[in-house]
Amino acid sequence: MMQLSKTLCFVLCLMAGVCTLSGCIEEYEADLSAEDSDLLVVEGTICSAELNKFYLSRSQTINSSYTPQMEMGASVSVRGSDGSEYKAQLTDDCYSCWIGLLDPDIEYWLHIETNGEVYESDPQRPLPTEGIADVCGVQNSSENSIDVLITPDVPFQSDKPNFYSWSYDETWEVYADYTTRLFFDTELEKAVYKPDQFPERGWKDAAGSTITFGTSQSYDGQHIQRLKIYDIDYDNERIFHKYSGLVHQRAITKAEYEYELALQQAGSEMGGLFTPLPTALPTNIRCLTSHKHVIGYVGCSLNTSDYRFFLNASDFSIHRPPKKDERTWFEDTSIADCLQMVEEGKYLCEWQDKRMEPGGKLKTAWATVYQLDVRYKGAYIQKPDFWPSEEDE
Repeated sequence: MMQLSKTLCFVLCLMAGVCTLSGCIEEYEADLSAEDSDLLVVEGTICSAELNKFYLSRSQTINSSYTPQMEMGASVSVRGSDGSEYKAQLTDDCYSCWIGLLDPDIEYWLHIETNGEVYESDPQRPLPTEGIADVCGVQNSSENSIDVLITPDVPFQSDKPNFYSWSYDETWEVYADYTTRLFFDTELEKAVYKPDQFPERGWKDAAGSTITFGTSQSYDGQHIQRLKIYDIDYDNERIFHKYSGLVHQRAITKAEYEYELALQQAGSEMGGLFTPLPTALPTNIRCLTSHKHVIGYVGCSLNTSDYRFFLNASDFSIHRPPKKDERTWFEDTSIADCLQMVEEGKYLCEWQDKRMEPGGKLKTAWATVYQLDVRYKGAYIQKPDFWPSEEDE
C-alpha cells in the first residue's frame, strides 16, 4: 500500500482545493466545511502471518505549502472478535505490528485513537487468496515494451466475480561498463594477469512502482487469464541481461476494489469540476466519537500468494543505446604514460604489445574504478539465493 501514498496525497490535494475547467472564465472552489478539511488518511491491510504496516496522515488542500506528515502520537492496533489484540509500534514512517496466523472464522478490524478521536474499520473475516498459476513476459513487437501477464489459479468461487490486487518486487542483473583481467605492475613495468580484481557482475532490487487491481467479471468461469499487471520498457537497464519479478497476489472484496477504482478515477480527472470531494470516496473506516470523515480502506487477508518468474534478454528485442568507448587510449604507449595513468587512479584494460614487430607499438586502454566495479552502479555483488546457478542459466 505504501506505493499508493503519493497518489492518494495528490488526489486528496486536488479534490480539496481549487478546481478549474478548461475554457471557463471563473474558477470553481470546492465548498469544504471544517469537518471536510484535515481528514485522517489511513492506508494498510490486515494480513496473516506477516508484518503489518499502517500509514496515517492528513489530507491537505491544493494551495497548501505544507508537506503531509505521518500522524504522530496515535494508538494503533488490530483487534479480533475473539478478544485478540495486536498493538502497532511507531516506526520511521508507519505503525507496524507482527500478526500471526489469522483465524478464518474470526472478524478483525483496525482500531485507531488519535487527536482525541477513535476510529475503527469495519470488522471482516480474512479473505483467502488463490495461488498463482503463471506469470510470463510478452513482447508484441520489437518496438514494444515487455508486458508482464498473470494467470491466477482456478478461483475458489467460480460462480461469482473475484477481485484482486497485485504488487511486485524486482531484481535484475547488471554488469560493469568494462572488464579487465590485467593489472599494470609498476615494479615490473609491464602488464600482469590479475583476475577477479573488480566485481563485474551485480544485482539491483526495487519495489514495484505500481499496484494493479483487477476483477474476473469478464472472464469465463471467473478465471482471469493472462492479465497485464505491469510492463518493462525494452530499452530499460532492468531487461538488458536477466530479470526477476516476485509478484504478490491478494484477494480483496468488491468494496475495496470499488474504493481503489474511485481513487484512481479521482486522480485521472486531475481535479476537474466534477471530481468528487474526499468525503465521496467509499471507505470502511468510521469515526466512533464524532462525524468526522476518514479517507482510506483497510482490507483483511488470510494469505498472500507469491510467484517468482525470470525473463532473459535473449528472448526479447532489447534496445541498448549505443555507448561510446570512454576509456583512455594510447596508440603508442610509453612506460611514463602507464605510470601516469596509475598515478591518476586508472586501471589497465587493454595491452596490445606489437613492439617486437617492425614498426610495432604498444597500444593500451585505461578505465576508472567507477567503470570497472559494478558496485559503483548501485549494485550489490552477493548473488541472491533465488538466482539460478550458472549451470541452470
